[in-house]
Amino acid sequence: MTSPASPAPGDFTDIRRGDWIDRFAPAAARPYLRLARLDRPIGTWLLLFPGWWSIALAGSGPVPDFWLMALFAIGAVVMRGAGCTVNDILDRDFDAMVERTRTRPIPSGQVSVKQALAFLVFQLLIGLAVLVQFNPITIGLGVLSLVLVFTYPLMKRITWWPQAFLGLTFNWGALMGWTAVRGELEWPALALYAAGIVWTLGYDTIYAHQDKEDDARIGVKSTALRLGDQSKIWIYGFYTLTFVGIGIAGRLAGLGGLFLPLLSLAALQLSWQVATWNPDDQTDCLKKFKSNRWFGWLVLAAFLAGKI
Repeated sequence: MTSPASPAPGDFTDIRRGDWIDRFAPAAARPYLRLARLDRPIGTWLLLFPGWWSIALAGSGPVPDFWLMALFAIGAVVMRGAGCTVNDILDRDFDAMVERTRTRPIPSGQVSVKQALAFLVFQLLIGLAVLVQFNPITIGLGVLSLVLVFTYPLMKRITWWPQAFLGLTFNWGALMGWTAVRGELEWPALALYAAGIVWTLGYDTIYAHQDKEDDARIGVKSTALRLGDQSKIWIYGFYTLTFVGIGIAGRLAGLGGLFLPLLSLAALQLSWQVATWNPDDQTDCLKKFKSNRWFGWLVLAAFLAGKI
């Protein structure tokens, strides 16, 4: 009999055996590294980019504040891990019934709920150590973000639009990045935050199509189920609003030069995602979702080039 921790051949799982964690990490640490998703960095990138975008947009020139960029990078790794730990604690019963997630550390029995809670406290303490490096308004925003971190995992139980709440959570860095540089919230940051929310609606709907059959069976809600066969049309709309929102943010911040040409390249990347996406192919859903890292880099380059 195959154990829950060892997927049978052909299973679609988000745990990749034989990766750097299996090769280099001590056996006792491996379940916790996987619980924090350190083996799958795409989520960290998607959490980090709005903060980096905002730091670049708020800066006075084409060279961003590298100290702030480093702090946001550390914070993204830690808080993404904390968010995943919260998610896996709350969703442990659901995860055990979904093909892709049943081998995760908690549903597979590698980590107990008490151990996960202790690990969560450890991550939050590291996050606090990073947060206190910022100015008071940024610290306040960071504390407020915990409301979203702890409530987002519950949204799939009560609304067809949990991806919208993920957008609110994952793009909070757009607000914090601006205040970390400027010491106050201003319209460019708000426009960037709104653009990030619709970006997340797009990429996480693509991601959710991986689990649509299992989600329908166990009663979990998602935009993939709500939008169904119309998902491509909706995602085109979400990504169009993303392009417009980022363009407005750049305009409000006074960007010029190469900003729009590079942003147009980023828009082409989004168009490629939807045009070539097969919503019934789990592997392709994951591939297109992960490709948003390149969109993130292109937008960052557009903001920096716009400062020249």
